[in-house]
Amino acid sequence: MAGQLEGKVSLITGGGSGIGKASALAFAREGSKVVVADVNVEGGEQTVRLIQDTGGEATFVRADVSNSGDVSDMVSHAVQTYNRLDCAFNNAGISGRPRAHPRIYRG
Repeated sequence: MAGQLEGKVSLITGGGSGIGKASALAFAREGSKVVVADVNVEGGEQTVRLIQDTGGEATFVRADVSNSGDVSDMVSHAVQTYNRLDCAFNNAGISGRPRAHPRIYRG
C-alpha cells in the first residue's frame, strides 16, 4: 500500500535519530513531504539528506519540544514551507524531572 501519504505534509519531532528517524523515512516512502524537527542539527540534517537521496522531499528545523517558542516556530516552518500541515508524529521526549508550571499551585 505504498503512497498512503501522497501529497501530505508530516512533522516528525525527534527525527534526527532512532524511532523518529525511522518514522521520517517511512513517512517519506509513503509519499509525504516531511518536516524533520530535532535539537540534534547534524542528525536532523542527515535524515533530510537520506530522504532527499531517495527522491523524497524534506526540510529540517531545529526545535526543542520543551520550549513553547520552538514548538510554535516548527509548526510555522512547516506551514510556511509547504503551505499546510496534515499530521504530526510527536516522537521527541523530554528527559529529567518535570518542572512545575509557574501558574500552577502545587500546594
